[in-house]
Amino acid sequence: MIKRRRGKEKTNSLGNKKNQERTLLVGIRHPRESLLESKESLFELERLVRTAGGLVVAVTYQEVKKIHPATYIGQGKLEEISQLVTEYEIQTVIFDEELSAGQNRNLEEKLKCKVIDRTGLILDIFAQRAKTKEGKLQVELAQCMYIMPRLVGQWGHFSRLGGGIGTRGPGETQLEVDRRRLRERIHRLKEKLAHVEEYRDLQRHKREQVPVPTIAMVGYTNAGKSTLMNSLTEAGVMVEDKLFATLDPTVRRLRLPSGRQVLLSDTVGFIRKLPHQLVKAFQATFEEVRAADVLLHIVDMSSPTWQQQKEVVEKVLAELGLDSKPRLEVLNKVDLLGNGASNGGGIKISARDGTGVKHLLDQIEAKLREGRAKVYLKIPYHLSGCLDWLHQVAEIHWRNFKKDGIYLQVSLTPENANRLKNKHQIKIGAKHCFAPTDG
Repeated sequence: MIKRRRGKEKTNSLGNKKNQERTLLVGIRHPRESLLESKESLFELERLVRTAGGLVVAVTYQEVKKIHPATYIGQGKLEEISQLVTEYEIQTVIFDEELSAGQNRNLEEKLKCKVIDRTGLILDIFAQRAKTKEGKLQVELAQCMYIMPRLVGQWGHFSRLGGGIGTRGPGETQLEVDRRRLRERIHRLKEKLAHVEEYRDLQRHKREQVPVPTIAMVGYTNAGKSTLMNSLTEAGVMVEDKLFATLDPTVRRLRLPSGRQVLLSDTVGFIRKLPHQLVKAFQATFEEVRAADVLLHIVDMSSPTWQQQKEVVEKVLAELGLDSKPRLEVLNKVDLLGNGASNGGGIKISARDGTGVKHLLDQIEAKLREGRAKVYLKIPYHLSGCLDWLHQVAEIHWRNFKKDGIYLQVSLTPENANRLKNKHQIKIGAKHCFAPTDG
């Protein structure tokens, strides 16, 4: 099946689109996939191309029962794509699957144009979107890991990052030189990212000294995480109807209805067939998710494949060892569903118009209270310096000021109760056993 975009428009007749790269998309449907899943994946690929700045001229897809080891697709489909490349002046053919290095080279030789796969496209978008030093390092590391098996035939020009006269062994080919230099580059990038992770650990340790609960938002790309962040905290995060519109994580303070403050963090969105190179390279970023007290899994209920998107996120969380982390499922964009929409059992909200947001905040507080115990405290006035810390980490139910000290009933985690008892030398009781000296 072939879908044409804009007929046979020439590059010089596209107006403000004349500088966009003309692309042809190749979708693949495997026997285990439904027609809806394969079409949604191909539609997602088209949105990725637009995000990368390309122009989709034609789209084709094929059912593949057996992957051709040399070209992924069969000879008949290959000839059909070759004709389309000539007819529509295609500059780049993009496959909605990950190609092996050999398949990539063979396809470029036969089609006489650039060929990239879904992974290469996503890495290109990440390279455009990364703004912070850490983000750029992570993307470059992922690109280097992706490039390594694809050096043959395209990396003779790889820039010299080290070595020189007298450093190459006898008979070493240019390909071997490039591989060695790329390995050295990967090693240096990992070292730099290790320093970044040490700095993050130091920051995290400082936060733990004055612990403020952290809420991390995770979800499929374009599920509305940035819109929700802006709605809750007025963070001013860029919101755009593009995949991976925001890449670098954002952290803002959020005040809950009880007055308690928490940190709300936005993270990179997940996607189908997320390149494993990105998962490995972004370990430092995912450490922030791992350190969170509660995860908000944001689901785009307006998507016809929201259940599959939800499964993708859960699979990545399991891969990161975060599947047992306390979690709230947030069903976003319910304003687009119309009356009577009740699919899903999570918290239904619209980040755009504010529907259900107050209920979400109440549920966050309820989730943070889980695992806490109500205890009674007696704080002598000479130890009252711990009250500021106590207000940040505990829920205060009541307090009385007496001559011999301050009496409180609070809800605390076992960790913070031990900290209060051992570091601040505050007496703690499980019942009201501290009788004040005056009425």
